[in-house]
Order: sequence, then C-alpha cells, then structure tokens
Amino acid sequence: MPPSILPSSNPPILLLGTAMWGWTTPKETAFALLDEWYARGFREVDGATNYPIDKNPEHFRLAENILLEWIKTHGVSDLEVMMKIGSVNNLRTPEHVLTRSFVLMMLDEYRWLFGSNLATLMVHWDNRDDASAVRETMEALDIARQHGLRTGLSGIRHPEKYAELNREFDFDICIQMKHNVLQSDYDRYAMFHGQRRFIAYGINAGGLKLDPAAYSAKSSLAARGADVTTEPPIVEKIRQIIAEANRVSDRPKLSAMHEIGMLHAFYQPDMLGILLGVSGVEQLRSSIDFYEMLKANDFSDVFQNLQRLGA
Repeated sequence: MPPSILPSSNPPILLLGTAMWGWTTPKETAFALLDEWYARGFREVDGATNYPIDKNPEHFRLAENILLEWIKTHGVSDLEVMMKIGSVNNLRTPEHVLTRSFVLMMLDEYRWLFGSNLATLMVHWDNRDDASAVRETMEALDIARQHGLRTGLSGIRHPEKYAELNREFDFDICIQMKHNVLQSDYDRYAMFHGQRRFIAYGINAGGLKLDPAAYSAKSSLAARGADVTTEPPIVEKIRQIIAEANRVSDRPKLSAMHEIGMLHAFYQPDMLGILLGVSGVEQLRSSIDFYEMLKANDFSDVFQNLQRLGA
C-alpha cells in the first residue's frame, strides 16, 4: 500500500505510555516525564489496570496510582487519559473479565478516580469469540459513550466480532495495535480500515537498539527477558536504510531506532496516534523534537523502504 502523506496540520497525535511505570521507570521519573509532557502542551496519556505487567502482584494498578498521584499533586483537570480494562492481574496471563457488570463497575470507578481527565475507556486483551458475550461488553461501552467517553479496543483476538456488532452500535472506536518494523497487527484489523482510528504501540520493537552497546540492565528489552547480546539480522538492514536516507542533503539526519519507529508509524494509513514508551526525560524530549521535525519534512521514501523491509 502506498504511504499516506500526512499534512503537517493533521499528523497522528502523541500519547505518553505508562506500561513500565513502577517497574523499570520509578515514580520520580514518571513524575518528571509528566511534568515535561504537560509543559510541552501534550495531554494524552495511556494507561491500563494491569500496568506494570511485571509479574509482581503487589504492583497491580501501580502505574495508574502513580498517574493519579501526579494529577492530585498538580490539581490537573485537562488530561486526556485512555484507560484499558479487562485484565485481572499483571502476571501476563490471558485471564480477564469483560462482563457488562464489570465494565460498568470499572466505568464508575475510573470516572470517580480521574474525573474530567478520563477521555477513553478501552477493552483490553479480549480473547472471546462469543458474540453474545461481546455484545454485553458493547452494551456497557454504550453507557460509557453516553457519559461522553470514547471507546476503544486493544489486544483483541477476534476483532471481527466487534466489527460485526458495531454495525448496530456505531461506535467511533479507536484501536491500539502493535506496530513496528518487525511486527504489525494493522492487517488483522482490516475490517476497521479506512478511518483514522489506529494507535501504534511498541513502535521501538520492545526496546530494540541500533547500537548493541546502548543496552543496559534497565533496558525494556532486557527487562522483558530478551537476549540483547544477539542482534536480529533486521538491525543491519535498518542501518542501511538510514544510511541511504541520510544521503539526502536538504533534510535532517536519522540516527536512532526510536526515530525509525516513529517515522514508520507516522506514515501508516489510518493512524490516529503514536504511543511513546519512553523511560527518561531526555528520551521524551528527543521523541517530541523528532515528531515536530517529522511534521516539517518529507520522509515518505524512508517509509516505503521500511515497508519493503517488512514485506
């Protein structure tokens, strides 16, 4: 598919991710990230009941509590928080509850906790293929819509069930999907293509780096148990794409994996937003600066090369 060249006036939005808060990102760093995020004029923050997913039961809902503490400390009322519900633990198991009563319970709780800062209620990690059970969830989401919230999906095994039912409910659904140069779920949601509704997460392929020496014990890829001593073959191919891109003399140079990840998502058709899973303030500043630079320059040729690489 050819790239969708996005006008600078309507690029994908940025969202600040919280998946590692309370795990590899301590509260003090999360506060600093939120300070910088807010000061730069951004308001969208993504969360989930089971963050961080570090297999420590004591940390269940810790990320959202860090976010709530920052909100209360600063008296903020104008964030755009997206909360994902369904998972019942942070042990990386598929267990979830998405009955009508549970969704309504979480709706009431998050409206009370976040107040005007809550913008979206999103179904998380739904493996069901039972249309009647999914309908229950949709009925509860309809009540969330009546309260002025947007509805969304993330990690859905059978998106076609939601698409079929949405002919009746007509939700303006936003969809979080894993999307990077190694893996993308975009084609799996083909029944939702054609509208600007997708939010890319995992854009850095779990923390993949172009410089092997840049990994540390706190790197997210290492924290998730990956072998950072073995470099995937695709890394060298990405370096070659960067080298070719940098031969264009009249635009900024590329140098880092997070830049490639954002660029790859920026030009993807139907992209509503890009989720940033940054671990430090300097990384956040660099990501925001690169995002602003993307809006002012044409890198569609690099996107096409990355698409061919994925194919």
